[in-house]
Amino acid sequence: MSGKESDAMMELGTLHRERLEYLPRMPPLLRGAFNIRKGDITSAQHDAQEIRKVFPKLFGQPSIHIVQNRGDPVTVGEELKVGVVFAGGPAPGGHNVVCGLFDHLKERNVDSKVFGFLNGTSGLMSGTYIELFESSLARFRNQGGFHMLGSDRTKLETEADFERARKVAKELDLDGLVFIGGFDTNTNAMYAAENFKMHDVKTNVVSVPSTIDGDLRNQQLQTSIGFDTVTKVYAELIANLGYDAYSAKKSYHFCRLMGRHASHVALEVALQTRPNMCLLGEEVRRRRLTLAEITSEIADLICERAAVDKNYGVLVVPEGLIEFIPDVNDLLKELNELLAKGHNDRSTIVPELSESARATFSSLPNSIGTQLLFERDPHGNVQLSRIEVERLLIETVKKELGERKARGVYKGSFSAIPHYFGYEGRCALPTNFDCNYGYALGHTAGALLESSNSGYAVSVSDLTSAPEKWECGGYPLTMMMSIERRKGASGAVVNRSLVNLDGIAFKVFKEQRKNWRLTEDYRTSGPIQHFEQM
Repeated sequence: MSGKESDAMMELGTLHRERLEYLPRMPPLLRGAFNIRKGDITSAQHDAQEIRKVFPKLFGQPSIHIVQNRGDPVTVGEELKVGVVFAGGPAPGGHNVVCGLFDHLKERNVDSKVFGFLNGTSGLMSGTYIELFESSLARFRNQGGFHMLGSDRTKLETEADFERARKVAKELDLDGLVFIGGFDTNTNAMYAAENFKMHDVKTNVVSVPSTIDGDLRNQQLQTSIGFDTVTKVYAELIANLGYDAYSAKKSYHFCRLMGRHASHVALEVALQTRPNMCLLGEEVRRRRLTLAEITSEIADLICERAAVDKNYGVLVVPEGLIEFIPDVNDLLKELNELLAKGHNDRSTIVPELSESARATFSSLPNSIGTQLLFERDPHGNVQLSRIEVERLLIETVKKELGERKARGVYKGSFSAIPHYFGYEGRCALPTNFDCNYGYALGHTAGALLESSNSGYAVSVSDLTSAPEKWECGGYPLTMMMSIERRKGASGAVVNRSLVNLDGIAFKVFKEQRKNWRLTEDYRTSGPIQHFEQM
């Protein structure tokens, strides 16, 4: 380390310096001579024939497992050039993926090069990049955020987009390209891999599961980078609010957590903190609860607590709850189709809605109705972070309680405070687990590219064991895809994983939550402990 670098390190805070010096744990086999073992030919779990048509070159590839070398001849030390792209929202541990990839390639051949594309997929298409060196990585090891390179939500969609990406890949003579992001990013990676293969571009493409929402998990991928960190961050905040409510005894805290299409974050945080109520979108959908019925159930809780002189508490909801409410979801589908056709004004949209959708829209507070018409994100999704479902529930519950008070069945007081915990967690210092996991995924991505594989999601599994015992490999992205309708058209996408209502986590939650309704049995884990073994 140079004198200037040493001085810069000393200017950092103690925790910052300590995290930079943390040495991630990982499976030793990734640092030695290993073999690649291929599994059986694969298919897609859903819509296999349609997906085969979309990806004729790469559909049906075998799974890949990295195993210890048993004396077989192996090829190591080849000089490789690899690009890396952050896409979508940041997730703690993402920087360690890049560091793991860099270390893997440099350990195998010091002349290998890693290029980081700036500001996401748009940087790939424009050819805006930097070459990464140890000196540039040193201050990002074990750090949160994606700010080393930047990120965006741009997609490779048109032939012109793919042509620009191919041109950049050829100019840099890339052997490999790594996408780091969520299910949309992994979908993008699969389309890029197929397109490159169709045009005889040598660049192999793999993707790394990185999303705090926890919805990029399946039989092949146990979890995504960032989920462990962000649930701990939110748990500390919500536990603090629980004790605030218990201390002041005058307010309800309505807490909305990130989780666009699944309630994994809300469920995990509820298990850690024990709020008085936690709504899960998947259960709302299964029970087919309308907005009015959800409002009634929350009002029931508040009336029960008021009956024992408790006009306070904590409620947790996922940001994507609104998409799980059947009557509201039907409305959203119609709005999406109209927006895709160019309608962008309330006066022209409302008359085009079906009678039931129009009734639902009219029942919403005016501010929420406006939020539902906001511009969609680049993937055609509703921007749920801008739809304040916690405020919607506060308004509908307040109205319901007013009606109950008029009937004489409720005599308490209701004061509610809305909270949205989202961006507070996305760039937090990663837990040791996410540091280790991201680093191992980066090494594994390098190993898959070294053995010339394309169209794969990087997998590190057996995660409840010590990192030294983790298993590494990759699975074809086509295994995880189905046909879905977006922006008024159908296409192949990587599946989102929803909370399993028959799984152990939900069963534990369901059994315990009835004990949380009238108590203040809040739990707090406190700040993340970065110096534990795991």
